[in-house]
Amino acid sequence: MPTSTDHNDVASANTPANRPLTVVVAGSTSAAGQAVVASLAALGAHVAAVDLDAERLQALAGNHHHVVPYTCNLADAAAVQDLAESVRAELGSVDGLIHLVGGWRGGEGIVGQKDEDWEVLHTSIMTTLRNTSRAFYTDLESSPRGRLAIVSATAAANPTASGASYSAIKAASEAWVLGVADGFHQVQSGHKTEPKEQTSAAVVFVVKALLDDAMREAAPHRKFPGYTHVSELGDHVSALFDAPATHLNGARQHLS
Repeated sequence: MPTSTDHNDVASANTPANRPLTVVVAGSTSAAGQAVVASLAALGAHVAAVDLDAERLQALAGNHHHVVPYTCNLADAAAVQDLAESVRAELGSVDGLIHLVGGWRGGEGIVGQKDEDWEVLHTSIMTTLRNTSRAFYTDLESSPRGRLAIVSATAAANPTASGASYSAIKAASEAWVLGVADGFHQVQSGHKTEPKEQTSAAVVFVVKALLDDAMREAAPHRKFPGYTHVSELGDHVSALFDAPATHLNGARQHLS
């Protein structure tokens, strides 16, 4: 599964007494993924960069210290379980899962919402989130700074007919994350008999749309009002690990 040649160096630095953060970034070769990986690497975290494109993963890992590439089909539950075992073996228990796998499909009105588009969206967004969050849930729950984060869209709460499928899947992914947040709450600060400090949090970042430098270069006269630059997203992701979990768990943070 791993494709890096210096895993042992990373793992040996990951000592129990002073263990750096280990964060899984799913969808790491996208513009958003690259920005998040860069921000986490600058923070000093060990990053498991996950995607399907092995060549782009190698290039990404080559640009940063302590970034280890993992090629995985996140829609395959068994493959994700294997991924989780590999990451734990190489980097240790996981403290963060940043899910950036997505996509967009639209249609003409409600009748024009195609079944094949629904399947693509459901698989790329919801199935991958469900698989990864289940595979790493125990790690995140037991971590002193466990964090799960996704990027959702304002369209989830304000759908249009043409984007109904996309909005519905995004709303479902938000609901799943809020369910994870409740799970964290029930075993930590909300435990009925032995409550303890809330250390784990599941968060939804809400944006109108994401913006990267390539988009600006392709349309230099366009203003992109309300868009969130991927570098800003990276900063918000890194900040999660210093913010109190009690303030984060179950939050929907609007970045746009």
